[in-house]
Amino acid sequence: MHLSVLIPTCGRPEKLDACLRALARQTLDDDLFEVVVGVDGPGNGEAEVAAASMPSARVFEFAKGGPAATRNRLIEHASGRWLLWLNDDVAPEPDCVRQHLEAQISMDALCRPAMVLGAAPWKIHEPDRLFDRLVRETSMVFFYDQMTARRNPIACADPLHDWGFRHAWTLNLSVPAAAVREIGGFDESLPEACFEDLEWAWRLREKFSMPVLYRPGAVVVHDHRYEPEGYLARERKLGEQAWLLAGAAPLCARAIFGRDLRDAGEIGYARAFVERERSAAERLEKNFCGLAEIPASAIDGPHAGALIETIYQQHLLLKRWCWRRGLVEAAERAGVQAAA
Repeated sequence: MHLSVLIPTCGRPEKLDACLRALARQTLDDDLFEVVVGVDGPGNGEAEVAAASMPSARVFEFAKGGPAATRNRLIEHASGRWLLWLNDDVAPEPDCVRQHLEAQISMDALCRPAMVLGAAPWKIHEPDRLFDRLVRETSMVFFYDQMTARRNPIACADPLHDWGFRHAWTLNLSVPAAAVREIGGFDESLPEACFEDLEWAWRLREKFSMPVLYRPGAVVVHDHRYEPEGYLARERKLGEQAWLLAGAAPLCARAIFGRDLRDAGEIGYARAFVERERSAAERLEKNFCGLAEIPASAIDGPHAGALIETIYQQHLLLKRWCWRRGLVEAAERAGVQAAA
């Protein structure tokens, strides 16, 4: 078996169904890849979904343990030389798995193991809203907008350009299985779907000097629609989990954030920022949430890109406020006193 497609899932059988149906339509020969699904228990009909949508897929139900634990159990059941991680809420285009396998084989021929990231455009839901467009076209969630010839022409022209471990998003990422096993898989002390993938990728980089290569031809359509309130809650959660990451993997956290998040001075700065900018953030939040009421077409025209970028820049204070609020709350729960 050349490649194992591994899909962790939890309570979203309808999303899993769409993912597996898309995998059943791949151009790559069936005997060259396998599909293994890991249910972060308890199950919710995933085995029945797989039997209907892709009977060859193997489904395992694990004890509830979170994304990192589920991925580690999936690794134990994988027989491929390479692993392809997919989210359960993506639908791979027909050539996606082939593109990953060919990219990994080409790097193997160069004796240069790599993490290979595929494209993940957002599914457009109706009615399409200005908020949805903001998520799609900026770096609010991922940095795909930076990985274009318009933004980075030199990097995009180089197929061996290393985009860095911070781009190792496991919604559409392949990697040599032996390397994953050698570093011990994912850190299960990071229980949320926040930084567990980046910490894992950081160790692959440290151990094997493994780059993250971008192959935009390996496409999945990402069926995840954010609401403004959910997006802001995610930022607050990221701040909380950044505190946890800084304790579990301080060198990785420093590589991501450029500073020691557990330093008392850093927590003092974050607390002062949260208090100082509270009124401004609350005003911004009202306008920001209102973007979900505006149609995406409201800013069509030759200046649409500039207007999208302006809205993105204007929301950054609110984004940072939510993140630092989460960081401060996590520190306070841990009993940490900020420096005066």
